[in-house]
Amino acid sequence: MAVEGRLGRSSDRSSDRSSDPTDRLAGGLGWAWLRPGVAGLAGGLALPPLGCPPLLWLALALLWAAAAGPAPARAGALWGGLAVLVSHRWLLGLHPLDWIGVPLPLSLPLCWLLLLSCAGLGAGLVALWCRLAARLDGRRFSTAVLLACSWGCVEVLLAQGPLFWMGLGASALPQDPPLAALAALGGGGLVAAVQLLLGWGLWRLAVAPQRRRAIAAWVLAVVLLHAGGAWWLARGVLPQGAGERVLVLQPGIPTREKFSGASRQRLDRLLALALQRAQDLEADAVLLPEGALGLEPVLEAPAPVELLSGGFRWQQGEEGQEQRSALLRFPVGATQPQSAVDKHRLVPLGEWVPLAGLVRWSGLSAVGGLEPGAASRLLARPAGAVGVAICYELSDGAALAAASRDGATWLLATANLDPYPLLLQRQFEALSRLRALETGRWLVSSANTGPSLLVSPRGAVIARLAPGGASMGLFPLGQSSGDTGYVRWGEAPLWLAIVLAGLLRWRGRGPGRPPGLAGFNRRTEEPPPRG
Repeated sequence: MAVEGRLGRSSDRSSDRSSDPTDRLAGGLGWAWLRPGVAGLAGGLALPPLGCPPLLWLALALLWAAAAGPAPARAGALWGGLAVLVSHRWLLGLHPLDWIGVPLPLSLPLCWLLLLSCAGLGAGLVALWCRLAARLDGRRFSTAVLLACSWGCVEVLLAQGPLFWMGLGASALPQDPPLAALAALGGGGLVAAVQLLLGWGLWRLAVAPQRRRAIAAWVLAVVLLHAGGAWWLARGVLPQGAGERVLVLQPGIPTREKFSGASRQRLDRLLALALQRAQDLEADAVLLPEGALGLEPVLEAPAPVELLSGGFRWQQGEEGQEQRSALLRFPVGATQPQSAVDKHRLVPLGEWVPLAGLVRWSGLSAVGGLEPGAASRLLARPAGAVGVAICYELSDGAALAAASRDGATWLLATANLDPYPLLLQRQFEALSRLRALETGRWLVSSANTGPSLLVSPRGAVIARLAPGGASMGLFPLGQSSGDTGYVRWGEAPLWLAIVLAGLLRWRGRGPGRPPGLAGFNRRTEEPPPRG
C-alpha cells in the first residue's frame, strides 16, 4: 500500500507537470534554460528604480515553475544570479578606482569581480530555495506559504549582514504604494512573501482545470490586498506631536575630491552659510551627510542651531582606540560633538578590512580600517529621539523599527552615494519610503549628492533636493508617536505563518489550493495534493 501511495503521488506530480503549458512549449533543453534566465532578468528589472510588481509576479511565476522542473537548483541559480546582476549593476560605478591606489588596468575587472561575487551569492541562495521547493512539492498551498514566508524572513536576516541587498520587500515602490503599505503590518519581509504568493498564484493558473474560478480568486486576492493597503495610506498615520524644521545641506562634493584642501574649504563655506540660514529661518537643526566633517571635527564657531553631521571619531574599544564612522551631534553653542551614533554595518573591503592590523591596506575606500559601533540606531536628543541609518544600514528595517519602539520620533538616513550612479539613489529612495511605511515615522534623507528628501509616514516623497550638485532646503516634519504593527510585532506574523504552514504541510491537513485553484486533474481524474 505504501508503494502504491508513493506511485500515486509520483503519477500525480508528473501529470501535473505535463499539464503545464509552459512545459509543453519547452521544446528542448534550450528553452528550459532560457525561461528562468529571462525571468531572472525580468525580476532584476522589476526591482527599484522601476518597482513594477506585475512584472515581478510574472518573473516569480516562472521561478515557481522552474522549481517544479527537472533541474530546480540550476534554474534557480540562473534566476537569482541574473536578477542580482541587473539590480546591483550600480557596483560598476566604482570604476575607476585609481583614486584609492588601484592600478587603472585592474579597476574595471575588480568592479566586475565584486558584482559577480554578489551575483554568485544570490544564485546560491535562490538555488537552495528552489531545491527546497522541489523537495516539499511547491504545488501545495501550505508549501507555498512556508516557502514565501521563509524567503521574507531570510531577506530580513540578510539586511542585517555585511552586504547590501535589494530584495523583493521594496519591489512595490515606487509604482504600487498600496501594496507597499502592507509593510506597516509585517515589514518588507511580509511584502516579499505576498509578492511570492501572487507569483505562485499566477503559476497555478496555468494548470488550473477551472480556469475562470482560479482567475477570479487571484484577482480578488490582488484587489483585497490593495484595498487594505489603500485603507492604511488613507487612515493609518500615527498620532503626530510637535513638529521640527530641519535644514538639509547637500554638499555635492565628489568623493574622489573630498579630502583635498580646496574641497574642505568649500565645505566649510557651505556649512557656515547653512548654519546662518538655519538661524535666520528659525530652523531646529542642520543636517549634513555621512562622513562630511572628517575625523574629530571642531567647528570654527559655536553652532547657532543644533548640528547633526556625519563624521569620524576615536572611541575606546576592547583593544585600544578605534576609529569609527558616526553621526555626530553638536548642541547649540558647542564646537565639538557631545554625543554620537556609530555606524554598525561597515562595508567589507571598504570601511572594514580583515586583518587590518597585519596588512597595511585601507581597502576599497579612503576611510578603510574602521570598526563597527553598537547595534542600537537610537540618538537621544532634547527635542526628541531620532532613529539613525548610516549609508546602507537603511536596508535594515528591523533596526529602525527597534529604534522607533525605543522612542524615536522620526528617522534620519545619512549617506554618501558618490560615485555610484543615479540608479542607486533611486533604490535608496525606495528603501526610505519603505522604512517610513514600516514605522509610521517621518524620514529625512541627507546625502552628499542625493537623494536628499523628506518622506511622510505614508511613504510619500514630500520634498527633495535636485541630485548631483550643492543645494540646501528646509524640511518641516512631524514627530510621530505610537507603533505600527511591524514596530510592535516585527517578523512574528511571518514566523507564525511558517510554523502553521509547516504543521499543515507535514500533517497533511492543509487547506489545499486557494479557492478557484482546487479541482481534479483532467488527465488522471485524481485529486490534487492537499495542503
